[in-house]
Amino acid sequence: MTEHEAALSLLSAAAVRERANLMLQKSLDDALPHFRIDLGRLEAAADLTLEVTRAAYPDLDIPFHSRWRHFVSDGADRWAAVAAGGWRDDAARGRSAFDLAIVSVLLDAGAGPTWRFRDPVSGQTVGRSEGLALASLAMFVSGAFSARPGDPLRADARALEALDDETLLAGFQASEANPLAGIAGRADLLRRLGRTVAAAPKIFGTADEPRPGGLFDHLVALADHRRIEAATILRELLIHLGPIWPSRITLGGVALGDCWHHPAIRRDDPTDQLVPFHKLSQWLAYSLIEPLEEAGIAVTNVDGLTGLAEYRNGGLFIDSGTLVFRDAADAGRKHDVASPLVVEWRALTVALLDRLAALFRKRLGRDAASLPLGRILQGGTWSAGRVLAAKLRPDGGPPVAIVSDGTVF
Repeated sequence: MTEHEAALSLLSAAAVRERANLMLQKSLDDALPHFRIDLGRLEAAADLTLEVTRAAYPDLDIPFHSRWRHFVSDGADRWAAVAAGGWRDDAARGRSAFDLAIVSVLLDAGAGPTWRFRDPVSGQTVGRSEGLALASLAMFVSGAFSARPGDPLRADARALEALDDETLLAGFQASEANPLAGIAGRADLLRRLGRTVAAAPKIFGTADEPRPGGLFDHLVALADHRRIEAATILRELLIHLGPIWPSRITLGGVALGDCWHHPAIRRDDPTDQLVPFHKLSQWLAYSLIEPLEEAGIAVTNVDGLTGLAEYRNGGLFIDSGTLVFRDAADAGRKHDVASPLVVEWRALTVALLDRLAALFRKRLGRDAASLPLGRILQGGTWSAGRVLAAKLRPDGGPPVAIVSDGTVF
């Protein structure tokens, strides 16, 4: 296997799941440096997940975990209200929805415990992911990402390339008194997005000038009889948006994005010690399902994607006692996102989400086809992690303090 081939082998959800399960097996063998595992506590985590799911969705009609859920505020679907009517065709609406989803997801790294956004529509003050979503929606509706005056509901490569930090600071109402973590990293990520999209008009500009939403047309063209696998969506995101990620690990000239080293994962090939997650890309893949299906493209095998290696899902397992720090002092330290401890935690999170999903389905007498992982995440594990965090820590933050640049968590 050449280095280039090895790199491409890591750009998939299957690779994320395979390496995560290798990490879980190491944990079950008590062979990891930072965490011990107590699978007996996974039952309690599944019970809490079911409890919060029933509270949010009493009829168990659970939507997919996606960015679109965060655009619902006080029961009002804010994107649906903006996007109602006025479209030339389904493709025009799909491109706009892709524009919003891509930009909003890329801005969705952790906001920090104190940042808040005052929503101009409701007047409410909202933090964390919901606040980031409403802030990005407000910017999108105002035309902050559009290069066409009078046509605001789009994100053009030209406008993204020219985006400055001050525009994002203003749009997110960030200041010294209202600090938002990683603002420079977020702005740079959008500029990188603009450059990458502009450089690939055959992918992003087949029906319009280059824009992230051009990926809608590309995926529709790949659909076989108007059906496309979720893993194909992720593959195309990783291949065509890979250059947007800050310089981290490259292999064979391929940027690996959200992929990190851990000494426990050994391979006799160029992927030795490499552990991929592709968290934001998978979150984005989940978020592109609905615009495609609204345009009549069926998305199949959604469980081909994995759970998301982020701090709410990961926090659920630490706070439930399923994962235990070997060194209790690590709970009080700050950890770089590239540190073996964080990589270990994230990989165990992905593997444990699959196991928790099996327990969850068993309690309800359901199977993976009727209750895919993407719905359990929404119901679900993310909310359960937030509930435990609020009970255990005054600021509701994660059990692991992470030094982030705004492009991972």
